Amino acid sequence: MEQQHNRYEKARIIGARALQVSFGAPVLVETEQVEPILIAAEEYDAGVLPFTVRRKGSVRSAGGES
Repeated sequence: MEQQHNRYEKARIIGARALQVSFGAPVLVETEQVEPILIAAEEYDAGVLPFTVRRKGSVRSAGGES
């Protein structure tokens, strides 16, 4: 299923993940990138991030699941 995040949710997810990576969290995709923000963006695009967006009345997973 395709991800259904708006641009604000996407920015928040990638920013939070970049912070984790910058503090030494394991990278979830194979990449040649060294910048945490670029690594996080690749992880988001790959659909492997373990984040869930909670909205009033629904839950959306960053991994592309509903």
